[in-house]
Amino acid sequence: MNLQGFDLNLLVALDALLTERNVTRAGRRMNLSQSAMSGALGRLRGFFQDELLVVVGRHMVLTPLAQDLVQPLRDVLLQVHSTVANKPRFDPGSSERHFSIAVSDYVMSVLIVDLLRHVEVEAPKITFDLRPVGRRASEDLDVGELDFLIAPEYLATIHPTEILFEDTHCCLAWNRNRHIGSSISLDEYLQLGHVIVRVGEPGSVNHDERVLRRLHHKRTIEVVTPTFDLAPQLVVGTNRIATVPTRLACKYAKFLPLKLLPLPIDVAPLVEKLQWHRAHTQDPAHLWLRRQLRDAVARVSGHQPASIRQAARPRSRRRMTA
Repeated sequence: MNLQGFDLNLLVALDALLTERNVTRAGRRMNLSQSAMSGALGRLRGFFQDELLVVVGRHMVLTPLAQDLVQPLRDVLLQVHSTVANKPRFDPGSSERHFSIAVSDYVMSVLIVDLLRHVEVEAPKITFDLRPVGRRASEDLDVGELDFLIAPEYLATIHPTEILFEDTHCCLAWNRNRHIGSSISLDEYLQLGHVIVRVGEPGSVNHDERVLRRLHHKRTIEVVTPTFDLAPQLVVGTNRIATVPTRLACKYAKFLPLKLLPLPIDVAPLVEKLQWHRAHTQDPAHLWLRRQLRDAVARVSGHQPASIRQAARPRSRRRMTA
């Protein structure tokens, strides 16, 4: 294709059309009238010698060529935006950058709180938008509308990832639970009432439940909560127990009457990964925040009491990322 004389602004219009799959909505996104957007689509069809969007029933669908253009076009536009909008040097002290991060309440509690506390001192004008993890977060990352995703697994495998930290699991109980002492047997673990955490899409199963099913064990579930932060609070004053990441258990054991016990089964460590869009790999602001996250991991890891880490250490050190 000969790009001489081609209006590169049409690529922005094409991105809107491929995203919205509707001329009216694409025009609204571009602040253009429907007729102007229709004209842009006509010029794009002429350039690519392809319909790009065709009407099927009451909707418009992408042609095979248009489908192939979606991700490369998004990458190009994000790279252009990153090159134009970001200065070669990044000064956190004066930057007014805004970051969006999708994160679970568990990672929020054990890591992000510390991160934001320290960043506020070094970069007082930088702001954050904290979002929930899930399919929507992966889609937002893929189209460049999310800066970072922190979770054990990802849908957008084409983008860079790095391991942020690992965590073991432990059994958490009220320190006056009359049914267990300083340890818990498998029979006790299965018979006692459990508080379990279920996050993510409806019907999803957390990996500690997968381990039990694989071993053909069935525990007694009495309370289901959608957040990790509630699990420690829900065992206090009861004879229930919960299986939670050790970092979270250590945090709540500092101010709640709780005891941590080694699990009677082997649950592989939880591996939390950091992911970002590949267009931002060399972005100075992104590089800075990735360093801040690593520093935050080092700080919070050093705060775990050695006695609690040892007590909660599982027999197996196998790694689990899903």
